[in-house]
Amino acid sequence: MPDPFDSILYKYVYCTLSSTDDVACVGSGLFGGGLLPGGLEWLAYVLTAVTIVAVLINAILGGVLMMIWGERRLLGRFQGRTGPNRWGPFGLLTPIADAVKTMFKEDVMPTVSDRLVFTAAPILMLFPALLIYAVLPFGAGTWLADINVALLFIIAIGGANVLAIVAAALGSGNRYAMFSAMRSVAMLISYEIPLVISLIGVLMLSGSLSLVAIVNAQTLPFFIVQPLGFFVFLVASMAELNRTPFDVAEAESEIVAGYMTDYSSMKFGLFFLSEFAATIATSGVITAVFLGGWHGFDPIPSQIWFIGKMVAVLAVIVWIRASWPRLRIDQIMNFAWKALFELTLINLVVSGILLLIWPSPSTTELWYMAGINWVVFLASIYIFGKVLGPKHDPVKAGNIQPDVTLSDSDAPALPTGGGN
Repeated sequence: MPDPFDSILYKYVYCTLSSTDDVACVGSGLFGGGLLPGGLEWLAYVLTAVTIVAVLINAILGGVLMMIWGERRLLGRFQGRTGPNRWGPFGLLTPIADAVKTMFKEDVMPTVSDRLVFTAAPILMLFPALLIYAVLPFGAGTWLADINVALLFIIAIGGANVLAIVAAALGSGNRYAMFSAMRSVAMLISYEIPLVISLIGVLMLSGSLSLVAIVNAQTLPFFIVQPLGFFVFLVASMAELNRTPFDVAEAESEIVAGYMTDYSSMKFGLFFLSEFAATIATSGVITAVFLGGWHGFDPIPSQIWFIGKMVAVLAVIVWIRASWPRLRIDQIMNFAWKALFELTLINLVVSGILLLIWPSPSTTELWYMAGINWVVFLASIYIFGKVLGPKHDPVKAGNIQPDVTLSDSDAPALPTGGGN
């Protein structure tokens, strides 16, 4: 069982509040001693949890505001426009203006809706996104909880958002919302399978489900050693998040706004808050599992390394949104079952063979494994792209050359002269 004092967040706050004689608190704390009298260690424990959770939630809310601003600025650059630039310097206050506007909008509820389910759906959407942060290691010794099944916990929690979407659809009593819910259920089942299988190679290399242990095991970032697993996990995660090009659950050109059609005011805002919070959490998981987590070089603090890698992943996600149009639902389903699923099986087989050859790989052997896996990755992407890519039909495209070519002398003369 991990020691809670391994987290510097817990150690610093608890040792500041508690008067315990634990040797882990010697020389720790803000004032060098406990603020609470002896015998109230239980109260110090509760206040420590409340303090850390409050700080974490407020940091998440601040991160969501920054991501909204950053995504708009990036999309503006990608699309050749300015982006937000009116409220505050460089438009920094634009997300705050949006939040204030959303809070003061009228809260409308359909008369045919189930009021309890309709109200609970945005809350059910937000809770899973916040729970993921509990096991994310933001730096060396900087985490809320280090549990030995953290990755399994994240997978289980991440699939709960579809329940919120179904609840929103049922609560609305709207046929467009029901279309959205059915699409979400189909996508979740389809993409959850390759997402989970893509992590097996990482588990075989690290030997643990703990994110802290996975980060510590990365003498070489796992995205180098497991490029196929990294690719599948990134794509499947974007589908789970309903991010472009997989956002058919809220496709305004087809089903108005999907499960959010009848929502307004802060209920509507909670859905967007959940989406952005989940996107940041997913980038944190990718950073911890594939990008080496907080590992970097001194004197830059480990927390800065982790946040910098998260921002890089978020930039890639926005880049994909700016580059790809929305896919059709049949294309999304085909891609999951005919491409990603098979790619994960290839990665699983190759990873198993390589670990039979090098059961406890050194850094040099990891480089050998990376070279082999990159060859497999590039070959697999090329083959599946050829097999599943669109086929050029010259007849349908209208590119067939005519059997008879008219010479210049046979061409009809153009009418000349003026007209009325």
